[in-house]
Amino acid sequence: MNKQVLIKALTKYQKWLAENKKQASLEYKEREKLALQTRSFTREILLSMSEEQLYDYIAPLWAMTMWGNKHYQIDNIIESNGMDLLRKQFANLIYGTSPIEKRWDEFRSKVKGVGPAIMSELLCKTYPDLYLLWNKKTYDGFFALEITNIPRFEARLNGHKYSQLCKIGKQILSEIKCSDNKVVTDMLTLNSFIWKELQGETKESAAILKEKAKELLPTSQKEATFVHNDIRDKVAEIGRCLGFRAEVEKKVADGAVVDAVWEVTIGNMGRVIYVFEVQTAGSIDSLILNLMKSKNNKAVQGIVAVTDQNQIEKIKKEIAALPIKDEVRFWDYEEVLRIHESLQFVNESINDLGLVPKGL
Repeated sequence: MNKQVLIKALTKYQKWLAENKKQASLEYKEREKLALQTRSFTREILLSMSEEQLYDYIAPLWAMTMWGNKHYQIDNIIESNGMDLLRKQFANLIYGTSPIEKRWDEFRSKVKGVGPAIMSELLCKTYPDLYLLWNKKTYDGFFALEITNIPRFEARLNGHKYSQLCKIGKQILSEIKCSDNKVVTDMLTLNSFIWKELQGETKESAAILKEKAKELLPTSQKEATFVHNDIRDKVAEIGRCLGFRAEVEKKVADGAVVDAVWEVTIGNMGRVIYVFEVQTAGSIDSLILNLMKSKNNKAVQGIVAVTDQNQIEKIKKEIAALPIKDEVRFWDYEEVLRIHESLQFVNESINDLGLVPKGL
C-alpha cells in the first residue's frame, strides 16, 4: 500500500468536505438513510419477505443503478431462483453464524443473477465496521493505492478472497486513524472516500491486463463453478441491456438445457432465440451436445460457445466434422466481462440523466 498516496487523497478529501459542507451533508444523510433502510431488514423479515419487499431491499442499492427498470431485473432474479431460496440465502448471507467465507461461497453457488457487488453492498451497509463494499470503483481505488493481488474480475471473488479484501479495508482505516480524520471511520465512509478521491483511469498495460485475465482460469472445481455462473449471469444481463428477454438455464429443446438465451419477437418472423453455452473447465462434450440439440428448435437462430481462447481452439477441432461446424460462434469470456463492465458504465450514465422515471 502506498501510504503517501493514501494520506494525500485523505487531505484532499477533507479539504473538499470543508469547502462543500452543504453537499457533503446531503451525501452523508443520503448514505446513512440508505444504510438504515438496509439494516431495517432483520433476519425475520428476510425469511418471510414478499416479492415487493425484496424489491425494496435491493432496488435502492448503488449496484442496481445500471438498471433503469429495476422491477424487470428483480423479476428475472425471482424467476431464476424462486422466493424460498432467495429468502433463505439472503438471511444466511447477512445473519448466518458461519464464517463469512462459507456464507459467501454458499450464496454464490446457489443464487443466480446476484453477484459480489450486491452481496458486498448489503454486508457493508449492515455491518460497516466489518465488511467492505467491493466493485469496479473499489478495485480502481485499491489499484491507485498500489495494493497488490486484488481480483480484476469479480468472477474469481470467492469467500476467502472477499475476507482478505475486508482485512485490507481495515488496514487502510488503521493507517488513517488520527485526530484530524473524523470522516473516514468505517467501511461505508471508506467507500465514499474511495469513490471521491481514488478514481480515474487505471493505467493497466495490455501485458498487465493479459496477465490479470489468467485469474479467470479456475484452479479447482469450486472456482470453475463460480466463474461459470458469473459469466452465465453476465451474458444474460448483456442481453437484457440490449433489449432481449434473457434467461439462464433455459430448456430450448428436448434434452437441451442451455446456460443462457436471448429471445426477441420480430414482427411476422415470430420468436428468434440465441443460445449461449459457457465452458470454464472439464469436458467440452456436453457443451457441443447442448448446442447441437438446441438447433432442433427452429426458433434458434444463433448458437454461441463462451469460453477462453484455448478452449475455443479445442471446440473448433471437435466440431470440425459435425453439421454445426459453420454455425457455432465463439465469444471469449474475458470480452464478456469487459462488455458487461462497459454497458454498466453506459447505463449508469444514462440513468443519471433521469430521462426514465424511477420504478418503471
